[in-house]
Amino acid sequence: MKRILSKRTIKEFWFKHPDSKDYLETWYETVRGANWQNPNDIKDFYSTISILKDSRVVFNIKGNHYRLVAKINYEKQWLFIRFIGTHKDYDEIDANTI
Repeated sequence: MKRILSKRTIKEFWFKHPDSKDYLETWYETVRGANWQNPNDIKDFYSTISILKDSRVVFNIKGNHYRLVAKINYEKQWLFIRFIGTHKDYDEIDANTI
């Protein structure tokens, strides 16, 4: 992905949840270097993702302790972070609309 919006969201989260920092930094660097053209490309790399409607993907972070919902524009290679939170927080949102 050429652009991930926004790293600040990730940093704010890991300040609240320091055990997520290494995992989120690895996720960020991996995604930055990716050239995914469709959800199946992501699934080939991250087998545990959930593919949702409207170009949304749910990533499991730190062995599913945390979840990150992203909306992806494959053509422009942009990833928009729509949500990051604990598994409990994730259960309280609608990942298809957030």
